[in-house]
Amino acid sequence: MKSGGSPPPPSDPEEGIHQGRSVARKFVSPDGWTVLVGRTAADNDVLSLRLASPKDFWLHVAGDSGSHVVIRNPEGIQRPPRETLQFAAALAAGYSRARSGGRVAVHWTQRSEVRKPRGLPAGKVALGRYRTIHASPRTH
Repeated sequence: MKSGGSPPPPSDPEEGIHQGRSVARKFVSPDGWTVLVGRTAADNDVLSLRLASPKDFWLHVAGDSGSHVVIRNPEGIQRPPRETLQFAAALAAGYSRARSGGRVAVHWTQRSEVRKPRGLPAGKVALGRYRTIHASPRTH
């Protein structure tokens, strides 16, 4: 039984940890940027809507089920480096049902363009403005 006065366990957005629980796999891009990949549909929601900051970059394979991918952006720059974006897109493709399909389309945007309308199931979100990049799947 949990006591009402104890604070929640700590969260660490750089490590993909929310309230003491890992909700994402952590990768480091060739440029040294932190890239987080959600583990489950429920973890995708936590990663995208609670752990990621509005300036972080968000990716997801287009038109299929898969992990949400977040590129941490502590400096608040407008666009991630090309290699980091390609790396993260490849992870989004690799951690999706489209992973065996060769090059796939991956949508990317800033986290501030991702929202969760009422009634959508776990892992489903709506995007505002986004761009599309193509990538070959990878899981490491």
